[in-house]
Amino acid sequence: MKLRYPVGVTFTAEVADSRTSALPDTATASRANRPPPVDAEDCSICGAVEALGDTWSILVLRELFFGVRRFNDMQQDLGISRSVLTARLTRLMDLGVVRTETYREPGERSREQYRLTRKGVGLLPVMVALMAWGDQHINGGVGPVTLHERSTGDAVRAELRTLNGRPVEAHEMVVRVKPNAALTAAGPRPAAL
Repeated sequence: MKLRYPVGVTFTAEVADSRTSALPDTATASRANRPPPVDAEDCSICGAVEALGDTWSILVLRELFFGVRRFNDMQQDLGISRSVLTARLTRLMDLGVVRTETYREPGERSREQYRLTRKGVGLLPVMVALMAWGDQHINGGVGPVTLHERSTGDAVRAELRTLNGRPVEAHEMVVRVKPNAALTAAGPRPAAL
């Protein structure tokens, strides 16, 4: 995968408050106690951001999660040009997160609408987390929409939990780099679109 980062760039996290960091405080942790740096070419976060592209792609995904399926409705809701929307939908289809489905209104010709694939639905926790972060840190704690469970009306939020179901805070996590992480991946990554 071609990334826009210079060769040899690695990522390590440094934060001012070690209680909120998933990594040890770099000022007090020796190099031996920290996980090895992850090269940008092997970083799943970098790969996901690179694959998704830009703000328009995220907004198209938002519309699909909100139930908007038709091209003209997305274009109108987003105020996006036809060419940009076409390019973003094509990118998302090439990535395998969006698919087309034919529909036909009575008396009209057949048309295509867009749906999320299972791979696309896998982005829901990411979208919910981005929304919650934006609500809290960009919109002063009050976002424009809230999410609710359909049958009960209960509010929905993203949450980190262990595989056993226990909630986990950032300061309770540790980073462990998989041995030979680049070699154990499920195959080659798709090229950046």
